This record gives sequence, structure tokens and C-alpha cells, in this order.
Amino acid sequence: MRLVSVIDRQEAIRAAYPLWIPRTLHATLDDAATRFSDRPFVITDARQWTYREMADWSHRLAAGLIVHGVVPGEKVAMVMANHPEFVALKYAISRVGAIAVPINILNRRDELRYVLEQSDSVMLVTMDRFRDVDYLAALDEIEPGWEGHGGGSALPGLRRIVVFETGEAKPRAGTLSLAALKGPAVPLPDVAADADCDIIYTSGTTGAPKGVQLTHDMLMRTAFGAAYARAFEDGQRIVFSLPMYHVFGYVEGLLSVPFVGGAIVPQLRFDAHDTLRAIERHRASDALLVPAMTLAILDAAQERPYDLSAWHAVLASGGRAPERIWRAIQDVLGVDEITTGYGMTETTASTTVTRPDDGLERLLTTNGRQRDVGPAGDPALSGRLVTYRVVDPATDAECPPGTVGELLARGPGVTRGYYNKPDATAAAFDPEGWLRTGDLGRIDDDGYVSLVGRTKESYRCGGEQVLPTEVEDLLTTHSDVVPANVVPLLDERMGEVGVAFVVGRPGASIDPSALQTMVAERLARFKVPRHVLIVNAADIPTTASGRARKFLLAEKAQAMLGLS
Repeated sequence: MRLVSVIDRQEAIRAAYPLWIPRTLHATLDDAATRFSDRPFVITDARQWTYREMADWSHRLAAGLIVHGVVPGEKVAMVMANHPEFVALKYAISRVGAIAVPINILNRRDELRYVLEQSDSVMLVTMDRFRDVDYLAALDEIEPGWEGHGGGSALPGLRRIVVFETGEAKPRAGTLSLAALKGPAVPLPDVAADADCDIIYTSGTTGAPKGVQLTHDMLMRTAFGAAYARAFEDGQRIVFSLPMYHVFGYVEGLLSVPFVGGAIVPQLRFDAHDTLRAIERHRASDALLVPAMTLAILDAAQERPYDLSAWHAVLASGGRAPERIWRAIQDVLGVDEITTGYGMTETTASTTVTRPDDGLERLLTTNGRQRDVGPAGDPALSGRLVTYRVVDPATDAECPPGTVGELLARGPGVTRGYYNKPDATAAAFDPEGWLRTGDLGRIDDDGYVSLVGRTKESYRCGGEQVLPTEVEDLLTTHSDVVPANVVPLLDERMGEVGVAFVVGRPGASIDPSALQTMVAERLARFKVPRHVLIVNAADIPTTASGRARKFLLAEKAQAMLGLS
């Protein structure tokens, strides 16, 4: 057990930040570089970067952005895995007052083009290749000759493309490399803490994905709240392979540690043994995990011994977890402070979290307490950034305490809306300004939230959000597919996986694996349905207006797959 209590650690954080001063990302880094200059900030197996080194690196990149014409308010898109370059570039974009558009690295050509166009990005910084994705080949298909003229006629607003060479492909002649993105020291603009810092997209392609607008101060308050609510110790070290283009790895990992002079140990891909080796080698005290990762790590820890004596905290969230996980984390891994939570991109990151000293019952029955973020909170919301209420989904009438309804959120941690999508923004909020989360849950007398389902149809596979309509629209482009309906199915490792019900044209012979391949070629792999079931039209339960009743389809999927 840790010698310093949760309350004492929270008091130490409060003493360092007794009064919240609105701040930008880069100002927070610079403050940490003053206080913790020689401490490691980013740690990899190859080397580590101190706070001062990372601040200096981001200054050089900021000068390069300015040399190439980026001005405050413009958007710079990033297709970057968890490389240290992601961190340096992220802070550089902040320094010049531009807005970062981090893009899911699993996105394929059509998804990439959509986000670049919809976000009005003027610059793209992209890896050349990562694993099985060739990003430059995708750009070749979007706009041949992009090396010389950017987005050209396909993406006229995209003035410049910068390539980060990962070492997984041969260098492309005629490109501007990230290593060459630098310039002479120049005056940097003043950036307001309430200015937009990020536009983070909630999902994939066609008309469905929405860019959530987040300001500097929203991100900094939420990141501080992560450190405060989980009672970070001085120098907390966090291992994670969750991508920093999502708020989980970005806010709960990267942005949270500077407040305590801690470090991140980012991994490029998840491997259970690699995670355990990183904890052992770098003496990591904390990890960010989703259920699929936790299960794999538990298996790996029993295959061979590791020195996990430094590891004592974990934030295990991002999906539904089997009950057996919680006790196994304690018994197998020796981790004594387990927290779980709930949040969404629209609320900046986690808005509920269990306390590190909560008992096992809270982990089993709730998704955490509405997060107290100390001095970063709103006094009018009892020290929170986001507060919740529960309403009847049909009438919007407030539900009695402890009863189930739709969760509505409000507070300074809630986005003001979606970029260039006024209709979607209007639909997301009720007349009083409360965000409709689409999640069903209850709130107990102690402020703990328990999720029970969704009013919306999206689901999470391995922590990644999937919008069924996106997959359905693609499936129905197949000449032999008439309607297609995708529903989630609970899965122990992935949280949820997709099941596609496909109705074929009369007389057609459809190969389910061919449909999965078609989806895999166009969309990120977490969107590919695990199962494709070929059915007759009469097998699809519908409403009087002919719409599929998806909750009944989910039950049918369990029965057809022998899981009920």
C-alpha cells in the first residue's frame, strides 16, 4: 500500500495550485519546464526527453509552422501515432495559436479526406506509413502530385503536407519532412486560454463524424482534474498505448502529468508483454487501460514474472468490463488503486471517476462519482467541471433520484458544439443548454453514476466509437445488398463488437467474408463487423414505419450465434 494517503496527495496538488488561473497548453508546459526542468517528460525505450527539451523542441517546430504560413486560428491536421513527435508538434501548434485536428491513424482514404475537408485544415502532418496503412498512397489517390501543391483541386484549402518518416517506408522525394520543419526564432502570438485548441472527431467517414471543439482552458482544467481526482503522486509515470488523438490518452495521459512533474511512457501499439516490460524497465506507477488490454495483461502476467513493484495505480475504463477484472487487477498485478470512469469527447474527457480509495463495490456497480476537480472546478457546480441530471428520454422530465433515464451534462467542461455542423450542434443540446449524452443511467445520493445502456445506436469496440450507420451505408453500396443493419454484441475482450444483418437481393449469393473485406478496405478495422449474418427481409423486426427495431436485432444476434 502507498504510504501517502489519497487526501494528502490531493492536498499537495491543491497547495501547488491554490487558485486556478486559465492557461494554454504551451503555457502549462513552460511552467512545468521551469519547475521540473530536468525531469523526464516523455520516456521511450530509445531515449527520454526532459520538460526543457520538449519545450525547446516545440519552439523550433512552432517557428517552422510560422515560416510555412500557419497563422492563429488556422487548422493543422495530424496523422500521428504515439511518437514523441506527436507531443512536440501538439505543443508547437498551441504556441502559434493554431487549432490541432488529430486524426485517427486507422482511418482510410475516404475517412482522411472527409476530415481534412470538413475541418478546413490548411496543413497536414502525416506519418508516411504505420503498420499496414500507407498514408502517402492514400494521398496519391486523393490528389496526385500533392508533394508540390498540397491538396490541389481535391482539397483546395490544404496548402501544405508535411511527412514524418517512421522508418517503415522508403523516403519520398520532393516532400517536406517533419525533421526539416523549423525556422529562425520569431515572436510568437499571444494565445487566449479560451481560444479553441483542438477539433477532435468522434468517428469515421461520410456524413456521420463530428468535430468536437475544445478550448485550451477546457483541456487544462480537465487534465488538472485527472491528476487531482486520482490523487497523482509527485512524478507520476503513466504507461499507455491508447492513442493521443483520443481524449483518453491525450487528456488523462499526456496533459495530466505536467501538473505533478510526471512522465508518460507512450507505446506505439498495444502488446501485453511490452506493457509489462515498460512498467518494469521504466518504473511506471500508473497505466491507462480498456477491458481488452486489461484481460491480455492479466494473461501475460501469469505467463512469466515481471517486477511490477512500482505499479500501484490504474485507470481501467473505456468500455464494459467483466466483474472478474477488478479483483484480478489486485490479486494478479498487485495494483491497489483502481479507478474507473465515464466521459466522452464532448465533455473533454472523463467526467466521473471512482476514488482511488473506493471499495470494490463501487467498481462493480458504478462508473464513478461526478468528478471533483478541486480549484479547477466551478464553485457553482460544487467544484466540478461537468454535472449531470437524469431525464425521461421521451418527455425530458427530470427523473427521481436513483431512477434510470438519459444523462444530460452541463458545465464549463462541455463543448460548445461541433465544427461547421450547426444542425448537429442544435440537436445535441436541450432548450436549457444541457448536452444530450444519449446514455442511459442513474445517479445515486453520493453522486455516483451507473450506466445501463444507450439511447443512441453507437457502440465501442476496444474503446473506439463505432457508428453503425456508417458501416450500414457502406455495406449497402454492394450491388447484392438491399438493407443492412449493424448492432453491437457484448464481447469480453473488446467490450462490444458489431454484428451485421444483411438482406440480399432475391437470388443473390453473398459471401459474408467478402463483405467484411470490403469494409476493412474502406474503414478502420475496429468498424469491421465481427459477424455478418445473411437473413431474409422477414427476419428483420420493424416498427410500423418500417424502421428496424435494433434492440430486438441484438437479441436475435445472440440467439443466432448461440450466445443466449
